[in-house]
Amino acid sequence: MSAALHHLWTPLSATPLLWMVVTLAAYVIGRQVQKACGGSPFASPVLIAILIVAATLLGTDTSYDTYFAGAQFIHFLLGPVTVALAVPLAENFALVRRHLSSIGLALLAGSLTSVLSGVGLVWLLGGSRSVALSMAPKAVTTPIAMAVSDQIGGVPALTASLAILGGILAAIIGRHMLVRFQIADWRAHGLAAGVAGSGIAAAQVAALDEVGAAFAALGIGLNALLTAVLVPLLATLWH
Repeated sequence: MSAALHHLWTPLSATPLLWMVVTLAAYVIGRQVQKACGGSPFASPVLIAILIVAATLLGTDTSYDTYFAGAQFIHFLLGPVTVALAVPLAENFALVRRHLSSIGLALLAGSLTSVLSGVGLVWLLGGSRSVALSMAPKAVTTPIAMAVSDQIGGVPALTASLAILGGILAAIIGRHMLVRFQIADWRAHGLAAGVAGSGIAAAQVAALDEVGAAFAALGIGLNALLTAVLVPLLATLWH
């Protein structure tokens, strides 16, 4: 960065609202890029926004702490947004109750597949035990994934990165794959997004269908609970 630009940027970067504006502007740009690409799921606005914000931080030599001080209000809103998913779940509880057995089987299959495939992939590539344990809880919401990883001896920061990356990939290709396999049932779309632990994919489904939103909320909650119990148990058995 040139001396003149650095002199101008330094006092501006300390303004808390700046980074919230940068984050929102990056997402708006991501949405416009996706629109220009014909709504392609591969032009994920979230991924584009992450790349723009990361490039801005690197280009301006801004620390993450400085960025987070300005963007923390957006982070705070993640809690209410997640809780809001309980509204369609409550409104469709009778429908959910009628499908509890199939939901349970799908949840168990999805959770076990995620854990075992992640650990197996690291093992096949010659990774360490700590990396494998970091990979195991990747398909749940990030705070829970980090807590489970720390409990079993993984690396929470690595787990957080894997969980975020997995959530973005699920949002990009998840619904696209279900459509390709001619699966049109919104219950399946919602549950798949939830079991993948992708809040982004769950939000996409919630914006399109209320029943899908209910099953997405159920998938996120139950998969987090099952993983928090299952992964430490498997880690104990694996010495």
